[in-house]
Parts: sequence; structure tokens; C-alpha cells
Amino acid sequence: MVTSSDARPALRGTPVVPGIAYGPALLVRNEISPDAIAQYDGAFADTDDALAAYEEAAQAVADGFVRKASGVSGAAAQVLTASAGLARDKGLRNAVRKQLRAGDDLLAAVHGAVEQFVTIFSNMGGLMAERVTDLLDIERRLVAHLVGEPEPGVGMPEAPCVLVAEDLAPSDTAGLDPRLVLALVTERGGPTSHTAIIARQLGIPCVVGVVEAMTVAAGTLLLVDGVGGTVELDPDAADAQRRVAADAEQRKAFSSWSGPGATADGVPVKILANVADAESARSASGAPVQGVGLFRTELCFLNRKEEPSVEEQAGIYGEVLAAFGDSRYVVVRTLDAGSDKPVAFATHEGEENPALGVRGLRLSFDNPGLMDRQLDAVAAASEQTGTETWVMAPMVATVAEATEFAEKVHRRGLKAGVMVEVPSAALLAHRMLEAVDFLSIGTNDLTQYTMAADRMATDLAHLTDPWQPAVLQLVAITAEAGRQAGKPVGVCGEAAADPLLACVLVGMGITSLSMAAAAVRPVGARLASVTMDACEEAAEAALSAADPAGARDAVRALLVR
Repeated sequence: MVTSSDARPALRGTPVVPGIAYGPALLVRNEISPDAIAQYDGAFADTDDALAAYEEAAQAVADGFVRKASGVSGAAAQVLTASAGLARDKGLRNAVRKQLRAGDDLLAAVHGAVEQFVTIFSNMGGLMAERVTDLLDIERRLVAHLVGEPEPGVGMPEAPCVLVAEDLAPSDTAGLDPRLVLALVTERGGPTSHTAIIARQLGIPCVVGVVEAMTVAAGTLLLVDGVGGTVELDPDAADAQRRVAADAEQRKAFSSWSGPGATADGVPVKILANVADAESARSASGAPVQGVGLFRTELCFLNRKEEPSVEEQAGIYGEVLAAFGDSRYVVVRTLDAGSDKPVAFATHEGEENPALGVRGLRLSFDNPGLMDRQLDAVAAASEQTGTETWVMAPMVATVAEATEFAEKVHRRGLKAGVMVEVPSAALLAHRMLEAVDFLSIGTNDLTQYTMAADRMATDLAHLTDPWQPAVLQLVAITAEAGRQAGKPVGVCGEAAADPLLACVLVGMGITSLSMAAAAVRPVGARLASVTMDACEEAAEAALSAADPAGARDAVRALLVR
């Protein structure tokens, strides 16, 4: 608990979507009626009948996710599709069958099976731990179907409110109406959780990792600051309304920004989009961006059991490249499969810690043909569309890896780069740039690996904050290496979507920022409002701070008037 400037109580968390909102708290509790569970008979003729009832419920849950996914796009559609796959997962079904054969009734079997996978995912840590929220959401929905209750989740609010929850599943967050949900406040989650990613896409101010959020009484008036990370309880109404009005005016001004990216004194900064497929590429191409800074190719193949041919891959990539063929360029990331993004034809099963295991570039170590075929497909798509194409590899840790990858890409006539996600890559950035043409910093993983903190651990949310001075130091080292080499260094992680942090990154020497299309105008407009000298001063202030909150406060004092 902290105290606001006028001595009214306030809670503090990690801000993930900027904006200021004021409204009554609506507490979300995803509970199923205890009476419905108590009255559930659960008697079946045999294990097969019980398993058939489970399969029917699992299919209904999966179908619900698919229906919701069809009504949204981008990150929301991706995580809902992944949840549908998890609901139908054969491993989960087999675990339920095992529990039934051990004598459990169906509800106990479902709970035991889910708990088994929750333990596995939690022990894996890293990105896999994010799936725990999804699993628990699926369990609640399965039980609801079995006992004849409506599926739990966030209902449509009748009036504007601030949603307060322990956590929100993707199925809840994806369907929110920004006109009624003024802000999100959760006890759990970090800056790169599913809740944060979808809230960012929807443009809803959001603060996560707010300890004691669920102790707030329903209906309490809250002032949520998605930049400072504070949630003020019962603030002065006139002051709250003034701050909300000022924020709305600023957001309206930002929405008119039309590019190209540059500081107020004309220093160019490329503003780019993150895309996942042809649909998201076509949508992003209408934004004032100079191209794509991150094409996540693995998201095209999450449901594929067999590796697509070079020709099929070239067709898929070509649709994305064609959307930006008008003098813009596309940065293609090779398969970042593994960890929380399993691709059946690429990833290894049974790893004890996938986040630190064989993922990204490492998949090519014992399967070089996988990388070669993808590069052939990218080169073919580039030639067919005429779009300038850069290619980068994820999870590069050594100079030797960077050199070998660059040689493969250069042989195909494309620009080669690597992602800086592993601290060793940042520390060796000057040597990496002797081999590659550019670097792109993935702040999500760089933060997790630098701080040795699972990004879904609520009590470690302060460590998985991209404003951590140690993370910013590694970004600064990488940017300086690029300046000395005369080669571009971009940021394509979620940090690039934070307008204030974007100014800090540019002040360090970052030359491009890639983000979800919804963040393009606020980031571009914020940069256009400050000079390069101010960005450099903000960078110094952030690097000198003792913690993320201090860094944010120092930068706000410099840049926000």
C-alpha cells in the first residue's frame, strides 16, 4: 500500500497499458455455484461413459474459444486459439482417463488431471507458467458444463467500470468492450502476461501485479494510472475527473499522428509493426508504419503437425510481404518454436525447462534442414513480391551462432540479423555486429533472463518490468554497439509499445521500434513531442534510477508537462 499525493490510500502494481481511468470497482470472481457441484450426481455406467462425458464437455469448451477467436483478431485470436487446443489436448484427456481408472469420480478426475499439468507447467517456469491461468480457466469451464451451469467468466458490465480480478483468462480479456471496461486491475500477472498483451491491443489502461487488489470493496471509486502503476481508492472526484479529461485530450491528439517516426527536432526513428499472419499484416499496413519489425512466423504453424513444404511456406510468407511492398520492408523472424509456442513438427517434447531449452535457433542444431527450408521459403517469397526482406534468428547466444546464421541468410541475398534476448548477446553485441547487418532486442525474454524471474510469478512482477535498470543497461550496451558499427538496432518486445519508455530507448540510440498496431500512434506522437536531447536526458535518468518506479517517475518529470 502506498499513499497518493493527497494522503488518500493507493495500491501500486506494474503498469502495462498507459492511460488514466476513473470508475467504480467491479470485482470478478470466477466461481461455480457450490450448490450445483454438491447436487451433481456424476454416476456413470463405466469409465468409458464418464470419459465420453468429459470429451463432450471439452469439445464444448474448445468450440466456445473458437467462436470467440472468430470475433477478434491479432493477439486475442492467437491466445484463444491456443486455449481451444489446450482444451482438446490428448495429454489432458489421458490424464483424466487415468484418474477415472484409479477410482476418482469425473469432477475429481478433471481436477486431478488439471492439477498434474499445473504442477508441470509451474515447475517449468518461464513462458510455460503462463498457461497455468489458461488451464484453471479451462477446468472451471469443464466443470460448469458437467454440472449444467453457464460457463464462468466476465459478464458484460451494465455500466462503465474498472474490472478488478485476481487474474483474467484470455477468454475473458479478449471479449471486453473498452466503452464499458474503463481499466483493468489484477493481482497476478506481469508486463507480458496474456492479460497485458490483450489489454494493450484493446487500448484499455491496465495495471497488473497489484497486491491486495481483491480486498477492495465492490463499487469503490478507483483512479487507475496506467503510466505510474497506481490505483487510488476514493480519490477527490474533481481532481480525478480533471486527470481523466486531460488524458483523454492527450490521447485524442495522439490519435491524429500520421508519421513518419521522428523526434521533435527531426531525428528519424522507424516505427514498425509486429504481425503474425497475412490478416494482421494487412491490418497493420494501414497504420502509419514504415514496415514490419517482427513477423512471428511460428504463429502460422501452431496447429500444424507436419512441416509445410518450401512452396507452401513461401506462399504464406508472401502474403505478409505483399502487404508492405510499397517501399517498406519486413523483418522475418525464423521459427521461435518451443517453450510456450510448441510446434509439432519442430519442438522437442519432455524438456525439464523449455524456456531455457531447445527453442528458437537451437532447433536447427540437430535439424539444420528445418532452418534451410524456411530460409529458402523466405527468399522465394521476397523474390516473388519484390518486398525488401530482412531475416533474424531468435535465442542467439554466441558469436559463432550469429556468424553461421548470417552466412546462410547472406547466401540467399537477404539482410541478416539476430535477436538480443539472451544477456550474452547484449554483452557481445559489438562482436555480433561484425557478422550481422542489424540487431533487434526482444525485451520480453531479455528481461526474464536478465532478472532470473518467471514473468508469471506475481510476487516477482517488479523484476519482470522492462524498466529495470539492469535491463536498460543491456539495451544501452547494445544500442551503443550499433552506433559504433553504424548498423541499426531496434526493439521489438513489448517495451517498444510504452510511449515513455520508447523515448528512453531512442535516447539510448535505438533506431527502430516495433509494436502492436494499436500502440503505433501513441508512441509516434509521444516521440514527436520531445527533442532528441530530451530523450537522451530521459535515458540517463532511467539508467540512474534505483528501481522501475523511480525510473518511471524520473522520466515522467522530464517529459510529461
